[in-house]
Amino acid sequence: MFTIFGFYKFKKIRFLKRYKSLFQEEISKNNIKGTIILSSEGINGTIAGKKVNINKMIKILKDEFRLKNFDSKNMCKSHFQPFHKGKIKIKKEVVPLGLKVNSKNKKLNKYISVKSWNKLITNKETLVVDARKPFEYDVGTFKDAINPEIKNFRDFPKFLKTIDKNKPVAMFCTGGIRCEKASIFLKKKGFKNIFQLKGGILNYLSKTNKKDSLWKGECFVFDNRVSLKHKLEQGTYLVCSGCRTPFSIKDKRSYKYEEGVSCQRCYDTLSNSQKTRFRMRQNQINLAKKVGKKHKFQKEF
Repeated sequence: MFTIFGFYKFKKIRFLKRYKSLFQEEISKNNIKGTIILSSEGINGTIAGKKVNINKMIKILKDEFRLKNFDSKNMCKSHFQPFHKGKIKIKKEVVPLGLKVNSKNKKLNKYISVKSWNKLITNKETLVVDARKPFEYDVGTFKDAINPEIKNFRDFPKFLKTIDKNKPVAMFCTGGIRCEKASIFLKKKGFKNIFQLKGGILNYLSKTNKKDSLWKGECFVFDNRVSLKHKLEQGTYLVCSGCRTPFSIKDKRSYKYEEGVSCQRCYDTLSNSQKTRFRMRQNQINLAKKVGKKHKFQKEF
């Protein structure tokens, strides 16, 4: 059994290269996989490993950055390791939006607890905004939520300009970090009633019983689990090897679906040479399975 820990913390950080070397050594030593992003504005990551090793890494992160707690965190279990590698990355921002988060502007953000979220989004005056990418929205979202339909989070501000500044806006994303910056941007543009779901969708799903939930579908995650349901249980979605986007069990019935090659989204856009290459890769995976070996491109889910 593997423990998966997702977290972020906005905090001014210096000596990024030193921390990168330190954390890379620690995750390698403790057989932890996943990604940790370091930036001068903070830290963001999702990592997986044995529980004892994840707890060690949490303690190291807190000790090194002198943290009492993270801004947001979530923890769940998986029967398999959902990541292929362990990586520490240095980036200009923990989420690319072209603005930095600091203690002053972060204090202005209004967080809504899981208990209060349903009441807020069922108010007819509230505009409910899903701040994620379109393919994530297609897997699952809150009732009556709208999606900006942007491919890159850097384009999110363009969508926000279309929103009525007098409306209460309830925003949410997977773990909460994308909404942190979007909220700050909106306030700079004169919006007064901006609210964000504390801890994001993952926090909501982990704490809300299905019978009381306004969530429809599953929640896409960027690892080999692909999607999660209430109580953060393993979902039913798979990822297309051709376009790297999620598809449902129902989508597998399409004649455009071919294991390891294509789905109904990408079948018409892939070239013949790409399909041939993907078929060769899938054939190698199948051959490896027959002799009881694991191919490097084989999915674990």
